[in-house]
Amino acid sequence: MSLNNKQIQYLKGVAHPLKPVVLLGNNGLTEAVVAEIDYALGHHELIKVKIPTDDRETKALIVEAICRETNAIKVQVIGKTLVIYRESAEKKIRIPKV
Repeated sequence: MSLNNKQIQYLKGVAHPLKPVVLLGNNGLTEAVVAEIDYALGHHELIKVKIPTDDRETKALIVEAICRETNAIKVQVIGKTLVIYRESAEKKIRIPKV
């Protein structure tokens, strides 16, 4: 699934008031963290993940791994916060078609 710019802007607006659901700890991206992100995506569709690293390359690798492992779409990264989206069977968030 891919999103166009209008759909990404819509999701950014929906995500703005959300608080981070998953926080990466000192151990980084473990299987348990990926499982928690996967569960949260199934429940909420749109979530924020807090990535506590200042290194841009490390953060980019973590974001890529999270999206790959959970089949999610990266909506945006602001500072240490990643916003990702994955449609669930219930389709809780109605994304505009255009």
